[in-house]
Amino acid sequence: MRAAPPYFTNLGPFHALFSRGLPILMYHKLGPRPSGVRLKGLYLGESLFRRQLHQLRAAGFRSAMPGDVGANADAQPAVVITFDDGFRNVFEHGMQALVEQGFQAIEYLVAGELGGSNRWEVAEGEIPAPMMDAGQVRAWLRAGHFIGSHTLSHPWLTRLPEADAREEIAASKKRLEDAFGVAVDHFCYPYGDWNPRVRDLVQEAGYRTAVTTEFGVNDGTGDPFALRRILARYQSRSPRALWRRLQRR
Repeated sequence: MRAAPPYFTNLGPFHALFSRGLPILMYHKLGPRPSGVRLKGLYLGESLFRRQLHQLRAAGFRSAMPGDVGANADAQPAVVITFDDGFRNVFEHGMQALVEQGFQAIEYLVAGELGGSNRWEVAEGEIPAPMMDAGQVRAWLRAGHFIGSHTLSHPWLTRLPEADAREEIAASKKRLEDAFGVAVDHFCYPYGDWNPRVRDLVQEAGYRTAVTTEFGVNDGTGDPFALRRILARYQSRSPRALWRRLQRR
């Protein structure tokens, strides 16, 4: 059986893998990619995002949330659509496509940067990308979508003293719940950085699930605080990636 690619661009190569468990797709930024951006692969064009959603809908996929892992007893395939960080361009370039295709998504918000920017990943001279503000988050929720926590400031949690890591994890949940009046049950590890100590702090704070950046689908037998995801991005144009694709033909 041919292995699925390391990232999701179109549904074709993923049918077999998606049949083995609940896929959780990981997105970051949508829309035009500004010049000079260092992390180019975190941007996905709006047209490709629409095409991906259309393929999923045409194949019969329905929306699910991270807490649904292992709970899907019917035959209809499901997919979880996640966005990390809370970028405003997701609000601007993703909302309409999600509505048109009938999908719901969860946005993992950096609670201390609502209305701010992605200071944690911007190189010197790079223009920061703005984050959703409180009004846009409320509109996101009114549209039927969900929010989770991505800490207060997007740190490397395993590098923090335990008290600081606990504050990032627990205080972000409380801040979001107080601001928006909804339960914040789901957590996302910044940078995919976690270990058993951090995982226990997430559970202790009252979350139900946590997502990683580790590749794969979720069949309900694994740790709900170490859920696997698949990065969604455009197809790489690097010579090495092109050679790999040619070899697979």
